[in-house]
Amino acid sequence: MRKSLSEKELKFISKLELKKKYFFTRDDIRDNFNSVNEMNVYLHRLKKKERIVKLNRKKYFLIPIKAVNSKWTEHPYIIIDEVMDGKDYCIAGKAAAYYHKLIEQVPAEFDVYNKRLHKKITIFHARINFKKKRKLPKNEKKSIYSHSFNIAIKEEAKRWS
Repeated sequence: MRKSLSEKELKFISKLELKKKYFFTRDDIRDNFNSVNEMNVYLHRLKKKERIVKLNRKKYFLIPIKAVNSKWTEHPYIIIDEVMDGKDYCIAGKAAAYYHKLIEQVPAEFDVYNKRLHKKITIFHARINFKKKRKLPKNEKKSIYSHSFNIAIKEEAKRWS
């Protein structure tokens, strides 16, 4: 498939980039299209061209135009927060132990406890294991690159070190 962007694709991607809105929903781009069907067609094309990544039912990540060969990465904690819409989750396991400097090895998998989602996904080479749990581990809100996320407290993370 052709990887170049059409004029309409470039127009709404440019709008999002000017606003520095790399995580976006369908509602954010709806005014650029005449119908929902047209929007679906353009979103599908951009996924095939690897210019956007679908995070969940409603949310997408825009790979910036400055990305060489559509190769880009984002911090896994930020991706997890966006997939979970910022609520009802806790990053735990080796990722929490690494964050609190209890272990030195950079985790390849990220365990995320939440109340609704139960599956494994890979986004930008980060394997994320969503585990359903009624009672989440004790967690705290932290921030990275001015984006907040929920992570298990140090005492909870010691179990995985």
